[in-house]
Amino acid sequence: MDIYIQLLINSLQISSVYILFSLGLTLIFGVMKVVNFAHGEFFTFVLMLMAVVLPLALGWNLPLPLAYLFAAMAGMLGTLVLGKIIYEYGFKKYQRDMIGTFVLSVGLSLLLQGIFLEVFGGMPRKLPSLIDGTVQIMGGAITTERLVLTIAALLVAVVTYWLIVSTKLGKALRAVAEDHEAAMLQGIPYKKIALAGFLIATLLATIGAVLMSPVTVITPIIGNDYLIRGFIAIVIGGLGSIPGSILGSIIIAVIESVGGYYFDPSKATIAMFVIAALVLLIRPKGLMGHG
Repeated sequence: MDIYIQLLINSLQISSVYILFSLGLTLIFGVMKVVNFAHGEFFTFVLMLMAVVLPLALGWNLPLPLAYLFAAMAGMLGTLVLGKIIYEYGFKKYQRDMIGTFVLSVGLSLLLQGIFLEVFGGMPRKLPSLIDGTVQIMGGAITTERLVLTIAALLVAVVTYWLIVSTKLGKALRAVAEDHEAAMLQGIPYKKIALAGFLIATLLATIGAVLMSPVTVITPIIGNDYLIRGFIAIVIGGLGSIPGSILGSIIIAVIESVGGYYFDPSKATIAMFVIAALVLLIRPKGLMGHG
């Protein structure tokens, strides 16, 4: 019984950050009809900035929690500025153009990876642990740091879902996603809503990166792993579906956790692609996609 509890805990922990990542991808696609292959670079950029700023903050004799906070704020702010620049000079000109944005986002992804490698170097980096200790839950175990990470990520996901479902901005985002021309006829400013959606998606990637910063090894291509899993999640759950992206993230987290335990990580990754292919064959819109 203990092993099943442990696998459940592992799945919940893994899915929490995947949910934030896939929500961002889904939000951008729903509002702008853009499949953003450069989304992973936002995740990477936050971590790279934190890896530079945190040692500087510690050198100023700031306590570790304050140094982390300062580094996180610097990383998030820098990434939001990068997101605004990419939107204004890139995606804004190719909204609702699937082919154009595909070429643009792939090119941006490769360009940014090259810049990160040149500026920050290719050596893996590890930030210091922020919280010590381990928590026992019904026979399963999880480090206190990862438990806090999981709870925070799930809370952000809940707040994001509430924002999209219940607020005026969220209703405007959903209206634009459903029919942007009809939404514009109702007085919804499409350009402002598209920018808001893009920046919210970027913010979700930055929050996920900050939460993962104490427990992951940072490289210039770390965002690629999350990008691939994020796309698999929204393919399984349904491209453009908020509940679908959450469901898809949970499914791939369970596959990764259970498959990694009983087999090995490579077989678990293969299983994700097989399931995504089967979903596309049986239900091309995804499990919770419309139509």
